[in-house]
Amino acid sequence: MRRPLAIGAGLAAAWSLPALAPVVPAVSGLIGAERRLDGDGGVALTFDDGPHPEGTPAMLEVLRERGAVATFFLVGEQVERHRSLAAEIAAAGHRIALHGHRHRLQLRIPPEALADDLALGFHVVAEATGSAPHAYRPPYGIFSPAGLAYARRRGWRPLLWSRWGRDWAARATPESIAARVTEDLQAGDVLLLHDADWYSVEGSHRNTVAALPRVLDAIEEHGLRTVAA
Repeated sequence: MRRPLAIGAGLAAAWSLPALAPVVPAVSGLIGAERRLDGDGGVALTFDDGPHPEGTPAMLEVLRERGAVATFFLVGEQVERHRSLAAEIAAAGHRIALHGHRHRLQLRIPPEALADDLALGFHVVAEATGSAPHAYRPPYGIFSPAGLAYARRRGWRPLLWSRWGRDWAARATPESIAARVTEDLQAGDVLLLHDADWYSVEGSHRNTVAALPRVLDAIEEHGLRTVAA
């Protein structure tokens, strides 16, 4: 009786292990999901969940004014609704990355359905932007073993983050977002923000827009620069 229980516990642990990657750096390394960049003074500014008709143009305008570059992890179902915005991100010179087609927790999706979702998301994003995504970040940063294996088969770079602004939270303010995401900032950091509020507190993207100039100021004050992830 103990052996089946032990096997079951082992399988459950193996299934859930990748889900720890966003909060346990050692697990990120173990599963091959990057949290940082190899670089010389660069910081990757990344945005999840877009495009969004208000948040995305506002972020793009701040980035344009400051001469900064970012990476946008796009959601296929939102690209279908806002194709011109997705194209605008690419036209502005920013890096296009994949966040899936639907914004769902991978651990709740059967492997075959997950593969279909990712394939569709990739197709939609690539077609709308003219840029095939090479980096992939799952919703909530949580990989399932099946999702991680599929990304590897496609040759996608699994990329998480080293610092986040928690800009999706109800209590977030522009000040708290900027302070949190730039705390102890170092070269190679990957910063997580959101240009949309589709899957978070309504209107949260406005706080991120207001925080972005402060974030860019902090990057410059540390003698760093923005680079595409």
